[in-house]
Amino acid sequence: MKKTQITAQSQAQLDALNDILTRGVEELIDGENLRKKLLSGAKLRVKFGIDPTSANIHIGRSVPLLKLKDFQDAGHTIVFIIGDSTGLIGDTSDKESERPMLSKEVVQKNLETYIEQAAKIIDIKKAEIHHNSEWLDKLSYHEISRQAGVFSLNSFIMRDNIRKRLDDGKRISLRELLYPLMQGYDSVMVKADVEIGGTDQRFNLLAGRDLQREYGQEPQDIMTNPLLEGLDGRKMSSSWGNTVNLFDKPDDMYGKIMSLKDESVIRYFTLATRVPLETIEGYSADLKNGTNPKDIKMKLALELVRMYHSEDLATAAQEHFIKTFSKKELPEDIKSFSPKSHDLLSVLIESKIVSSKAEARRLLTQNAVKVNTKVVADPALMLKKGDIIQKGKLSFLRID
Repeated sequence: MKKTQITAQSQAQLDALNDILTRGVEELIDGENLRKKLLSGAKLRVKFGIDPTSANIHIGRSVPLLKLKDFQDAGHTIVFIIGDSTGLIGDTSDKESERPMLSKEVVQKNLETYIEQAAKIIDIKKAEIHHNSEWLDKLSYHEISRQAGVFSLNSFIMRDNIRKRLDDGKRISLRELLYPLMQGYDSVMVKADVEIGGTDQRFNLLAGRDLQREYGQEPQDIMTNPLLEGLDGRKMSSSWGNTVNLFDKPDDMYGKIMSLKDESVIRYFTLATRVPLETIEGYSADLKNGTNPKDIKMKLALELVRMYHSEDLATAAQEHFIKTFSKKELPEDIKSFSPKSHDLLSVLIESKIVSSKAEARRLLTQNAVKVNTKVVADPALMLKKGDIIQKGKLSFLRID
């Protein structure tokens, strides 16, 4: 009996180890070394950083944050870095053009709730939290030159997106070359054993290994995560507005997930939740056998709202969605707005239900705007008191 219990416990530990190394993992660099360390029982320092280039952490970031939690639950030390210095410079790993440099005021404003947002996934009290200005703001030109000497210009410009920009004749600033050094030096300062990051971060993650060698440290192992697509099918990005944010209200979060493309549901279950993989495989089989994708999507929306809010609020959000959208009823708490101009285009912009005139015209062209439940496309349509504007499935406004 005792032997059976030990065997079962050992199998559970191996299963947990396998989940750490495979679920939501695209690539392991020196994975064999990492596996040996984990099997040895060594306690590792596992690093992940986010630049506060916007005020919200979205669930695309939950993929590495959930992996941090996996390591944390296994007894390892997780190191969460808020990039208040790297955020100023801007990472262009996934960009087709130069990212503008942010001001310190904007970055400080953006990061105000980052710890609170991350706490929705990881145990902040047991985590090591840093702002990388702690060390990056103290570097001298001499030290930066030492770090820059580790890398060649050729290795930087051989990156796919940089090479494409060069081929297209687009500008690349020398500032962009500094970013991998900064992220890499973070690994030196926190003595990272493992760094987690998206597949677009591969060059920066490898820079950490090179700089650790330069400073006499054992190079970190690397774990890359797939990039989660946003609501429109492109990579989830705050700059594109296709995000589901950790701080979204329950009704909004549920509604956003229900607008997700059907083909993304299983990936979201796998990457952005910790629903057992066997259960997810069952959902996948159900979809192949003809189950309505909406039914599986409702399970996903319920699970994500439960994760970031509570069971009760998730149930309430589902009931709200069914009442409002499935039964085509209007919500009871529609915000009122008193416009200066009553043409539809002006109201959309003035109320900030859209972010720009271009977005307003695009939504009208795509039949994504309704007035009193009917699709409208005329930007000059004159509105009157009591009219209800609807943008997409989630945004409502009553003219006062």
